[in-house]
Amino acid sequence: MQLQFLGTGAGMPSKERNTSALALKLLEERGTVWIFDCGEATQHQILHTTIRPRKVEKVFITHLHGDHIFGLPGFLSSRSFLGGEETLTVYGPKGLKEWVYASFEVSKTHLTYPLEFVEVQEGTVFEDEQFIVTAKLLQHVVPCYGYRIEQKPLPGELLIDKAKEFGVPKGPLLGRLKQGEDVTLENGFTILSKDVTAPPKQGFVVTILGDTKYCEAAKVLSSNADIIVHEATFDHKTVHLAASYGHATNLEAAEIARQSEAKNLILNHISARFLPQDLKEFVDQAREIFENVYIANDFSEFDWKNGILVEN
Repeated sequence: MQLQFLGTGAGMPSKERNTSALALKLLEERGTVWIFDCGEATQHQILHTTIRPRKVEKVFITHLHGDHIFGLPGFLSSRSFLGGEETLTVYGPKGLKEWVYASFEVSKTHLTYPLEFVEVQEGTVFEDEQFIVTAKLLQHVVPCYGYRIEQKPLPGELLIDKAKEFGVPKGPLLGRLKQGEDVTLENGFTILSKDVTAPPKQGFVVTILGDTKYCEAAKVLSSNADIIVHEATFDHKTVHLAASYGHATNLEAAEIARQSEAKNLILNHISARFLPQDLKEFVDQAREIFENVYIANDFSEFDWKNGILVEN
């Protein structure tokens, strides 16, 4: 799994940062990409990455402010031109579907693939055999959701030597055992998968929070997460503005990570008031509360490898 940030700014684009968009790359897990928020010019940002729009399977929108949705109609349209054929599902608050289809109607846009919308409410918004995605309402000036993405436990490693001791031949039976199936050999002897596999491996948990003040819902979504992506529009000097505009500071984001006993925190949605030379202090302040803090820049990519977050 990789996280790649396509836009990390707050409110409007700046020379350093585009508006909000984040790609959760699940190419190894399911061969697809999920996008979280789709600010203006997200499709332009994608051109500078290896992401293929036809691989985008889902788009999750946190809220309906323009800096989080103005790029969505253009991206959905371009996906048709770029060979997208598979269904794409868009998750978001009430009103998103109507706004997108109004844009299509006025611009006479036609898609070559099925487009589905799911109106997000608190609770489970998606679940299959691999993942479960949960949403909770955060505290912003409009309805805004945070998403918790949980990978379900993975099959344990196949203990080849032990399987051989039981007389399992090379071939498809080994694969079935690894996937948790019990198998019967030609001699009638049944091999239990649990006897030849290691215990299941815990999947990863990523929490992606939309715009929000410091709130209890953020802590619930972030509980024991491997990675939290939390907005940090302001700092301790501008905390009064954070409260007024429904945003958080770098220190509040760090406090959420600490209290939720998460492993890593990535600060996102950075105000243009913070210049590149300000960012070291911005991160260092947060690290006084929570150690494993990173800051997202446009095109930053983070790999989750064997339980360790690696910034590329």
